[in-house]
Amino acid sequence: MMNYIQRLGRSLMLPVAVLPAAAILMGIGYWIDSDQVNSVAVFLNKAGASIINNMPILFALGVALGLAKDRDGSAALSGLVGYLVATTLLSVDVVASLQGIEAESVNAAFGNIENVFVGIISGIIASIMYNRFSHVQLPDALAFFSGKRLVPIMTSVAMLFVTGILFFVWPVVYNALVSFGTAISDLGAVGAGLYGFFNRLLIPTGLHHALNSVFWFDVAGIDDIGKFRDGTGIKGVTGMYQAGFFPIMMFGLPAAALAMYHTAKTKRKKQAASLLLATAFAAFFTGVTEPLEFSFMFLAPALYVVHALLTGISLAIAAFFQWTSGFGFSAGFIDYILSYPLPLANQPYMLIVQGLVFALIYYFLFRFLITKLNLKTPGREDDDTLVAEEQDKEEMDTENRFANLAAQIYEGLGGDKNVTSINNCVTRLRVEVKDMNQVDEAKIKATGVPGFNKVGAKGVHVIVGTNVQFVADEINKIRR
Repeated sequence: MMNYIQRLGRSLMLPVAVLPAAAILMGIGYWIDSDQVNSVAVFLNKAGASIINNMPILFALGVALGLAKDRDGSAALSGLVGYLVATTLLSVDVVASLQGIEAESVNAAFGNIENVFVGIISGIIASIMYNRFSHVQLPDALAFFSGKRLVPIMTSVAMLFVTGILFFVWPVVYNALVSFGTAISDLGAVGAGLYGFFNRLLIPTGLHHALNSVFWFDVAGIDDIGKFRDGTGIKGVTGMYQAGFFPIMMFGLPAAALAMYHTAKTKRKKQAASLLLATAFAAFFTGVTEPLEFSFMFLAPALYVVHALLTGISLAIAAFFQWTSGFGFSAGFIDYILSYPLPLANQPYMLIVQGLVFALIYYFLFRFLITKLNLKTPGREDDDTLVAEEQDKEEMDTENRFANLAAQIYEGLGGDKNVTSINNCVTRLRVEVKDMNQVDEAKIKATGVPGFNKVGAKGVHVIVGTNVQFVADEINKIRR
């Protein structure tokens, strides 16, 4: 179950990865004309809004594709089919007709049926139908509908039953989600802080995406990203579940990386610098923090809990003072610049001030804890835990480095005899193995990857960074 949930989390990143396109289009549009009078600005803004406003469909497509065993396009098409069946049958007018009442009397839940939650459900059903029926052969008379052509048909049939269940369950689920979101949002700055803390704490499991969907998208009516981007929220309030991340991603974590570099053993400073500099730059510029976080979360878990607490405090402070800014993908420099002129941005420059303060806190607190508790952060590991293969790494030229890295990682995982499946999300390889005892953790770490994590009895995460797709592609070439 944990493995399936993690695969779902990975699949959620497919539609989320589309958000930077919306952020760029809308950000440039507002830079040109914040009042949206200029025709070019309106054109760009509406183009970006077309992505934001159709996130449920993107989730239906992305989840279906991500969970399908072959990642085939027919799975994505089936996800769309399932979503259309559900949202049409559960629309206000249809529900009113089924219940024999006026549309105005229909439960408010059905007025919000076109949401990310239903998109995810549709994608899951479509992936199940694909994995079950994509290779089914029908009798000759029906052969045209065999295999992948059968998947959307079976998805539509399955969604009839799912829709029947949702007819009774969705109002309950919707009210529960609203209550949960409202309970947190009613806490104001404290609620934002709690969200920020648990957001970071769930990173190792990959389950933070589920938490994010409640606050960032229109699952429970909060829709922090969507409302911030299209300007329909409340200035100083909308964006509170995003703003506090900027001081952490752009300043806090890079400062933590500097502290880890300064506390590294002298003979390992160069090795630590190559890892920490790259990951710190990724955190600052793009807001992608997993490579940096995984570099110390398992080496020094207490330090990671401190990081989660500081993230919660940052969100609480930004929410308390109503300093707001938003992002389309993550809280990095690019998103900060693009969201600066948006109508609901409120004193976003103060996030820079807050970030500088957090940089000092992160640097000195991390440096103190690392030295005081002798934490094994990058560059401070015990000699017997490092299996150095520096010659191999130095021989990796630019052209072959992904192939060489993939070969070493795959060998460390146990190769064809041990690896049963391998996929990737934004920064990590997600691997299923037959026997965990055949996995050579030291060999994998010797490649210089930021992190390694065992998940359950047969799951392995290898944190590579934002180039993970190229490594995964090379491993799949080896497996063929």
